[in-house]
Amino acid sequence: MTALDQPASLSAPIRHILTGTLVSDGVIVEDGLVAVDGDRIAFAGPAADFDAADFEGFSDLGEEAWLDLPQDRFILPGLVDVHCHGGNGGDFPGGEESSARTAADFLHRSGTTTFLASMVTASREDLLRGIELYVKLAGEGLVAGIHLEGPFLSHARCGAQNPAFLLEPDLDFMNELVEAAAGKLATMTYAPELPGAAALVDLMTSHGVTPSLGHTDCDDATAAASLAAAREGLESAGFDGVSALPTVTHLFNGMPPMHHRSPGPVAACLRTAQQGKALVELIADDTHLDPSTVATVFQLVGAANILLVTDSMAAAGLSDGNYMLGPSPVTVTDGVATLDATGSIAGGTATMLEVVRRTVAAGVDMSDAVLSATAVPAGVLGLADEVGGLRRGLRADIVVADKDLGLVSVMRNGNWLA
Repeated sequence: MTALDQPASLSAPIRHILTGTLVSDGVIVEDGLVAVDGDRIAFAGPAADFDAADFEGFSDLGEEAWLDLPQDRFILPGLVDVHCHGGNGGDFPGGEESSARTAADFLHRSGTTTFLASMVTASREDLLRGIELYVKLAGEGLVAGIHLEGPFLSHARCGAQNPAFLLEPDLDFMNELVEAAAGKLATMTYAPELPGAAALVDLMTSHGVTPSLGHTDCDDATAAASLAAAREGLESAGFDGVSALPTVTHLFNGMPPMHHRSPGPVAACLRTAQQGKALVELIADDTHLDPSTVATVFQLVGAANILLVTDSMAAAGLSDGNYMLGPSPVTVTDGVATLDATGSIAGGTATMLEVVRRTVAAGVDMSDAVLSATAVPAGVLGLADEVGGLRRGLRADIVVADKDLGLVSVMRNGNWLA
């Protein structure tokens, strides 16, 4: 029996030792070791610095507890996705429990061990029903919280959002959503040019919801002012560090392209991120963004100010065909999801590990790509002391990848997933 197929013990903590190349917190340790005690990391660092005698229960471990990986294997923290609509046929926006559980199971097994359940613009009833479900699943530890992509978005830049349900900011409705979410609403996408958007941002930040600027047709000044107000609001609410930074929903997508005489929101978002005052999402799947664009943004603003996301929908992990994104039919052709009604790109089909791989293929250092897919999003969620790295005391969420960043195995909460 190997460490990869050990059954969980009901009587004592399962302990594992993995050796290989560690990639975590912006650092690569080629001769590394991770020791797992139950659901926590007991040690992570150079193998030469590990002495089993210093850790209770490790000195007498048998060979079956050691996973000595080949030199071309990488050990990564469990990946973290703050913008994800589903996978493997499961769809979060639909708000159906069996479908959501299918997606969550797939995402965990594909290496995304922590994620937000992202919903799209829909009717009041559907949004509240979905929120109720994800509060339940968050209580079970299956999802880390909720991301609402709308409904307070621009008609001009709605993308795959159903325009029939788009609204101008409504504080009463927003209060209803916040109350229903019971503290599990983590982020919300909004268009800052809409009437009442400033008050909406104030309401979000006062309840600890991270504003995420997106699906917007605003100009440079409006974007810059709104991001500044969002950051000030989060700081006033007591947040600091990464958790006090607003985000930008899938930079470049769902907003006007940057023009030298009309820079629009893209320029403001890049400047603010470069200053360390906002974080920008990038869907680095070679469909939403050209690889050169991804590499350029990493060079301009730095990995610590970037959130790699999938924006994945039900087709992630599956073949071409017909799917749903909430209430909207979607067709996937050659891995590209488009809305049947308009032809707009309708989410992604890549997993987070595939996004990391394509980011590295674009010329970004692996340590930077992994940082933007682990520690940075963990900070946004206020979980930097729980997930997003290979450090002592963190939850034992681990992804083992081959030399090409293909998936080998996944550990979540100290348990190997099939």
